[in-house]
Amino acid sequence: MLIRDLKDCRKIIAGDRTILRELLHPDKAELKLRYSLAHATVLPGRKSAPHRLRTSEVYYILSGRGVMHIDGEQARVAPGQAIYIPPNARQFIAALGRTPLRFLCIVDPAWRKQDERVERVGRKSKPIHRLRRLSPDKNL
Repeated sequence: MLIRDLKDCRKIIAGDRTILRELLHPDKAELKLRYSLAHATVLPGRKSAPHRLRTSEVYYILSGRGVMHIDGEQARVAPGQAIYIPPNARQFIAALGRTPLRFLCIVDPAWRKQDERVERVGRKSKPIHRLRRLSPDKNL
């Protein structure tokens, strides 16, 4: 049996600038999964960088409020909602209000660095693949 506790997952700043904690990934544990599962946080007033994945993705909003942008469309999102993001769609999400936006990310097939292109702000689609460690602040 495998049980992962969020507080035990290392925090990183993903290429799209979200605070990410990877919960399950078939390449990092003996799991018979096609997908990966991560917990993401966007701080109040911030947004993720526009990016595209070659794979499909689903966000499930846990807390906070935001605006989801997919291929030129946008919609407000709130806790309890699931958002389907098709492969190769340009996407980003912005946090509204005074509380962080927290959500689960399910990528199928599992996330791989080579499947993601992140746009640099103010430039055309050039990939950046930086992951940065965060200090162990339990409040994020």
